[in-house]
Amino acid sequence: MTDQQRKQFDADGHLLLREVIEADEIAVHRRAITEASRRLITEDRPLAERDTYGKAFLQTMNLWLHDDAVKTFVFERKFADIAAALLGVEKVRLYHDQALFKEPGGGPTPWHQDQYYWPLDTDRTITMWMPLVDIDVGMGMLTFAAGSHRGGVVDDLAISDESDQILAKYVKDNSFPVARAESMKAGDATFHLGTTIHTAGENRSNRLREVMTVIYFADGARVTEPRNEHQLADLETWLTPRNPGELADGPLNPILQ
Repeated sequence: MTDQQRKQFDADGHLLLREVIEADEIAVHRRAITEASRRLITEDRPLAERDTYGKAFLQTMNLWLHDDAVKTFVFERKFADIAAALLGVEKVRLYHDQALFKEPGGGPTPWHQDQYYWPLDTDRTITMWMPLVDIDVGMGMLTFAAGSHRGGVVDDLAISDESDQILAKYVKDNSFPVARAESMKAGDATFHLGTTIHTAGENRSNRLREVMTVIYFADGARVTEPRNEHQLADLETWLTPRNPGELADGPLNPILQ
């Protein structure tokens, strides 16, 4: 991590880092994550029968609770050190992990902001997005509106056709540069703030886009009163048994450094 990379992250709200872990390491992690994800996936409808969100990816979360090998990945100190350095904080806690597998023919992920879902009193939140296989733009590359984090949470918008339309217009009206990598190797990673507006394209390939994410927040954050039904669900799922006003330091949110 260089000073220039930190400055770039502060300016853009996202950063691509190459070779965060090496190919032999990611191969081991991939086996554990894909096997755990297959056990936990509950979606069995054909793509054509799903809504926009359902077509965007197959999603499984908090895999670390179900598989010790996946826990090794999620608790990797190197990842947490990068997250803390980019946030400019001493320590970070785990919010949750999630595998995001975009199927061949899977639809685009609508423009959205992650922070909408999180009942926390801090904007020091960050997501690591790491492909487990080599990917290119035809497989659904993560794409960012650079600098969009500075506006905070734009509207009360869950990931949906509505968020895609409203935030696409917001990005255009504010002339935010749209940035994405042309390709990423397994073990590369992007990091983005919770308020950075982002999207991902459809998967036009015949291969599964396998991605693992880990979400972190600054130690010392407190739980807030839920502002929408999704924040209520997050409070009950990821922050239990803490209540609004209390420190977000429950058993599901350990310090990862």
